[in-house]
Amino acid sequence: MYKQILRPLLFKFDPENVHHFTFSLIRNVSKIPGVPAFFRRLYQVNHHSLERDLFGLIFKNPVGLAAGFDKNAVLYNELANFGFGFIEIGTVTPRGQKGNPKKRLFRLTDDKGIINRMGFNNEGLQAAIEQLKKNQGKLIIGGNIGKNTDTKPEDYTKDYLACFNGLHPYVDYFVLNVSCPNVGSHAKLNDKDYLIELISEVQKANNTFEKQKPILLKIAPDLNTIQLDEIVELVKTTKLDGVIASNTSVDRQGLTTSDERLKAIGNGGLSGQPIKEKSTRVIKYLADKSQKAFPIIGVGGVHSAEDALEKIEAGADLIQVYTGFIYEGPRLIKSINKALIKKAQS
Repeated sequence: MYKQILRPLLFKFDPENVHHFTFSLIRNVSKIPGVPAFFRRLYQVNHHSLERDLFGLIFKNPVGLAAGFDKNAVLYNELANFGFGFIEIGTVTPRGQKGNPKKRLFRLTDDKGIINRMGFNNEGLQAAIEQLKKNQGKLIIGGNIGKNTDTKPEDYTKDYLACFNGLHPYVDYFVLNVSCPNVGSHAKLNDKDYLIELISEVQKANNTFEKQKPILLKIAPDLNTIQLDEIVELVKTTKLDGVIASNTSVDRQGLTTSDERLKAIGNGGLSGQPIKEKSTRVIKYLADKSQKAFPIIGVGGVHSAEDALEKIEAGADLIQVYTGFIYEGPRLIKSINKALIKKAQS
């Protein structure tokens, strides 16, 4: 129904407007008695073989929703009914910000991809906290945190610490987003020495809490082998809990979409099917180079059960979907989990 009827209709309209419309639709429909239970029966798959025990957390299944979809933590309770094992909210910044000027979200339908330059648009830390207080405990929640666009380089760490300390009681794990191509002044965040400093400060803050939360780093898919070697060394040095591979890409090679169309769109991070192989290569390289020394969450181009299995076979412990969820609909999560059960039983 989604791919045959809803998607063709929704894809006729502006992507950002559709996003807001879809949120309102899911929220309002979920208020109807019996509808959440209906969604759970339709989409959720429960089986012991799907459970994953990582960084002290028990995930009921390994399929998560990536950051960027529920930025302000307003729909995670309703989205949980679609069968996800975990949902990552954010990116959250200390202060709310509008992000980059519109139009900033573009579909590449011929490539099953999306280009976005949203620019960390979100309502800010306090708004996210108020929403997370409504958590019904249905599944694991991750907190993806970043800096405000206008923050001076000398204050980057303060931004991350503000979000970390504020969200700590309300999320199950953290992601340091240092690889988004859509926020200015990111050069410092790609510097290894600064990353060590940032991670160290966040870990110090973590240790002030009675219960420590896992901390992961989200990296770009465009890193070369030398840079990936540095990531492996960075995780080893700082004892990070894991890595998310990967964020969106700035590479435009191999697209079916015309050069004229891409030029008209302009800058932004590319997600979806076009970055599937690049993301999988990064996962495999990190897993092989480190000899699976740390957990990896694989994301990028997961549009089918086969795509998910590829990521897992490459070395991912969990996977996340975003663009695939938009193109394929909620049945994608169910199909992945059913394939994982079949694989475990074979």
